[in-house]
Amino acid sequence: MDALSVIPAAVLRNLSDKLYEKRKNAALEVEGIVKTLAAAGDHDKITAVINLLTTEFTFSPQANHRKGGLIGLAAATVGLTSEASQHLEQIVPPVLNSFADQDSRVRYYACEALYNIAKVVRGDFIVFFNQIFDALCKLSADSDANVQSAAHLLDRLVKDIVTESDQFSIEEFIPLLRERMNVLNPYVRQFLVGWITVLDSVPDIDMLGFLPDFLDGLFNMLSDSSHEIRQQADSALSEFLQEIKNSPSVDYGRMAEILVQRAASPDEFTRLTAITWIYEFVKLGGDQLVPYYADILGAILPCISDKEEKIRVVARETNEELRAIQVVPAEGFDVGAILSIARRQLSSEWESTRVEALHWISTLLNRHRAEVLNFLNDIFDTLLKALSDPSDEVVLLVLDVHACIAKDPQHFRHLVVFLVHNFRVDNSLLEKRGALIIRRLCVLLDAERVYRELSMILEGEADLDFASIMVQALNLILLTSSELAGLRSLLKQSLVNPTGKDLFVSLYASWCHSPMAIISLCLLAQTYQHASSVILSLVEEDINVKFLVQLDKLVRLLETPIFAYLRLQLLEPGRYIWLLKVLYGLLMLLPQQSAAFKILRTRLKTVPPSSFSGEQMKQTSSGNPYSQILHHMPSGSQVIEDGDVNHDANVHNGINFASRLQQFEHMQHQHRMHSKSSQAQSRNNSTSYSSSKEVQRPEEARRPMPTSEMNKPPSRSSRRGPGQLQV
Repeated sequence: MDALSVIPAAVLRNLSDKLYEKRKNAALEVEGIVKTLAAAGDHDKITAVINLLTTEFTFSPQANHRKGGLIGLAAATVGLTSEASQHLEQIVPPVLNSFADQDSRVRYYACEALYNIAKVVRGDFIVFFNQIFDALCKLSADSDANVQSAAHLLDRLVKDIVTESDQFSIEEFIPLLRERMNVLNPYVRQFLVGWITVLDSVPDIDMLGFLPDFLDGLFNMLSDSSHEIRQQADSALSEFLQEIKNSPSVDYGRMAEILVQRAASPDEFTRLTAITWIYEFVKLGGDQLVPYYADILGAILPCISDKEEKIRVVARETNEELRAIQVVPAEGFDVGAILSIARRQLSSEWESTRVEALHWISTLLNRHRAEVLNFLNDIFDTLLKALSDPSDEVVLLVLDVHACIAKDPQHFRHLVVFLVHNFRVDNSLLEKRGALIIRRLCVLLDAERVYRELSMILEGEADLDFASIMVQALNLILLTSSELAGLRSLLKQSLVNPTGKDLFVSLYASWCHSPMAIISLCLLAQTYQHASSVILSLVEEDINVKFLVQLDKLVRLLETPIFAYLRLQLLEPGRYIWLLKVLYGLLMLLPQQSAAFKILRTRLKTVPPSSFSGEQMKQTSSGNPYSQILHHMPSGSQVIEDGDVNHDANVHNGINFASRLQQFEHMQHQHRMHSKSSQAQSRNNSTSYSSSKEVQRPEEARRPMPTSEMNKPPSRSSRRGPGQLQV
């Protein structure tokens, strides 16, 4: 059918005129012609007219022809009225094609034409919705403001048509929406949020069910540079969150994965919104969220230390909600995954995060102990490293966790062995955290048990220098810590109580690494005669600067309430002669100009003078100083420790003091040999060291010097002068 016979040549000429008014009038002529043809039912001619407008005008290389063709197609649609739907397949595609025209005026007329077409066909228009949506999405970011304005008007009409149509397919639309959600153009973002909001307002369209498909895109818009876009995205998210609260069926799992990622966003507003959603999900999600607990925890813990207070508050509330939920591994709760997250967060730079990570490990231990212990190898090293944390709170919590693990004997031994190892390889840990760690473990795991285990390990320690330092540290803790008051009380009963005796013997083996530690232990256990023997066994190499520093500390400790019992015993000098001899022995080892010397000498001056009567001193020298003083003792008894009697001077309460002394002398001999070997090796490795040593000879007391007697343990008899007591 030839359309030229239907449309006059003048109309066609005016339709491509450069003047809008002529094109408009020509379009009205086309409308009238099509209306007449439609009334006559002559659809073949109508088709011919539409084809003519399409091929000769909309596809023309001339811009004015294309403009005329678009206005002509719109006019033809208006002329068709109710019968337009059967010709839409011919009319709409060329109009949509014109949206990509290089001429902005053509694009504008395409918007105008499609607007008029849509007004006529309304719901029948839906079949082209996806193509129209795609075109509108592009036009929303058009470079020409007039085109944007025209596209906006068309968009509003299309939204109206969609909301009243029952033919719209949300399933087909969602992929189209999802593909465009990560576009950065602000106009496109506004366009997309507008459509999401409109569709969500339609009762028959379930946008909530498809929320996981575009949720990430909405969160992405929260960090947009445009305040308006951020506000629109936030408003849409708030509406969806409210719907989630009221909906009985929500896909929490897929959305939880998105929220976890967004909780780590560099944008504060995005983090706050994400953590707020997670908080609501934790309260509402129930069993659906169990497989995602580890991921959620991984998002919460860093936010607990966020620089923004609002985020910190919500994160803490979420953390408490999550930890309060009681689940069992059989329900899909992955203990290993939770532990992995907590272990990783122990390396966080933020103290609050590390603290909460430890709370989680502790909680898991209390609820799922068996499962946690299965993963012990994965977390144990990290827990040990955490003992070096700069935060005291973190260290105390780590110790709580360690103590909980160490309730089992094999894990207790494992803990103490590794703890000693860490002290060995990290001197600063022992120096800065040693006291805190030991004291706390003594509270949590029983002080006697801890000290016995430590002593057993240190007794066979190959690194003698470390063993000496470690024993000195343990000894100082024993003498000063309130947490070990019970242990001190037990040691004071070493001569009368079997448990006290066992503890004394147990500690003695490792305390031998330090002369001053042994002397302190003997003073605590009131084995004064043995303490005197230890002092007399010391040789020149033992009395170095380190020894004198420790002696200074001991003298000062003797003035503290812990040794009040010892000072009170000096009120009975006749009964505690060995105590006096120990104190005078220590005094003789101190430099006279030192403060410790003056302190101890001042204390000894307060001892009642009766203790120095000639008769008593004579008895002391004769080896039986107590026969006159302890008049209440049974006949034939011999004093072996101050205030106590037994038939064997070398054994009391099962303690073989002669054997103990040999044990001490042997250990000190090993230390001397080690010192001699170390110095010899240093001299061999560096001649400059040897030279500097000669220069510093006046200060040689700073390091123990080898003597001709170091190759063998000095005999006890060789160190006794005339008239000295045998021990």
